[in-house]
Amino acid sequence: MARKWTYVIAIAGILSFTSHFAWSVENNSAALDFDDREDQTAEVPIESIEQFVGIYGIVKDNYVNEKSDDTLFLQAIKGLVSGLDRYSRYLSSEDYRQLMQYTEGDLATVDFDIVLDTHSKQWQIKNLANNSDSSKLGLKNGFTIFKIDNQELKNLNYEQADDLLHGSIGSTVQIQLNASSPAITLVRNKKIEAADIDPVMLHNGVLVLKVKVFQQDTANEIKRLIEEYNPQRIKAVLIDLRNNPGGLLSAAVETADLFLDQGTIVSTKSRSEGDQQFQALPGSEFPNIKLGILINKRSASAAEVFTAAMKEHGRAWIMGEKSYGKGVVQKLFPLPNGAALQMTVSHYFTPKGNMIDGIGIQPNQEYVWPNEMKEDVYLNNVSDILLKHR
Repeated sequence: MARKWTYVIAIAGILSFTSHFAWSVENNSAALDFDDREDQTAEVPIESIEQFVGIYGIVKDNYVNEKSDDTLFLQAIKGLVSGLDRYSRYLSSEDYRQLMQYTEGDLATVDFDIVLDTHSKQWQIKNLANNSDSSKLGLKNGFTIFKIDNQELKNLNYEQADDLLHGSIGSTVQIQLNASSPAITLVRNKKIEAADIDPVMLHNGVLVLKVKVFQQDTANEIKRLIEEYNPQRIKAVLIDLRNNPGGLLSAAVETADLFLDQGTIVSTKSRSEGDQQFQALPGSEFPNIKLGILINKRSASAAEVFTAAMKEHGRAWIMGEKSYGKGVVQKLFPLPNGAALQMTVSHYFTPKGNMIDGIGIQPNQEYVWPNEMKEDVYLNNVSDILLKHR
């Protein structure tokens, strides 16, 4: 019994400290005395604490390998946060330090490359350095990869397979080495220099603008390119958002404002942050340009915000396949040990009040890129569909 109450006292103290600290970080307030802070502590039912202590004691005393208290507590914290949703997670001090080097709009990949072995027809890991994060998880050069984020690599070309490894900095990706092996979670921590938006003028007069990620100057760059190609000579603009993981919400809002002259672009709802609405400003840069948007199942976050606004205002014809369905705002909560919590605090909602997270954006016209079709042929087909749409 004495040992059980030792656990109770220790865990109750930790829960109390954690509640105080999270409150002070979120509100950025000056230091308060203990009595003032006590009023802000969230109540934790004693029955829940006792149940946790009981389970903790069973694991501590009976698990096949001895685990230190620090290890078990850290594992409990990780489980508490990661169990909230698919985006929230505990960041070690090193993960947090790396994340703070970049901005939300940065594009990243994992710490190795992939190559198709022509004999086995399987994708393999290459250029994986010793002591890299992935090597510490047991990966080695020459290992085959069967799936990335539950997508089989069989029949994919290099661009399609490599794109699966790309995403926003600090996001996670799961790989599976073979059909029966468990998934391994990796963090995208190798920054990719996202090239400027690549313009391609097709033979039918459609200007294709490939936007890899929404960054600070995305709206200005799109405006510059349309003006450079002359809006009077362009039959339509196709914004290609395939594999776009999102980026800056502000950039997506500014880009939508190029084509809208009124109405809500996106709204956010939050229990702790308050609700917000982002409105289009009066006037539109390109009111008469026919607009199309191409998405796939890896178009996410800010890319979905932009797409939903264009679709629900009837401003663009959306083609491709249903988007990923990530419509959340996340916030970092630094911890005293140098680590941090990355946690969802808000949800995005479309102009008509529809939630994006877990649902995605359905295109007006579904047209999935066939694996056997070359990309230039696919884009030409999509552009023809856009021109025929009234």
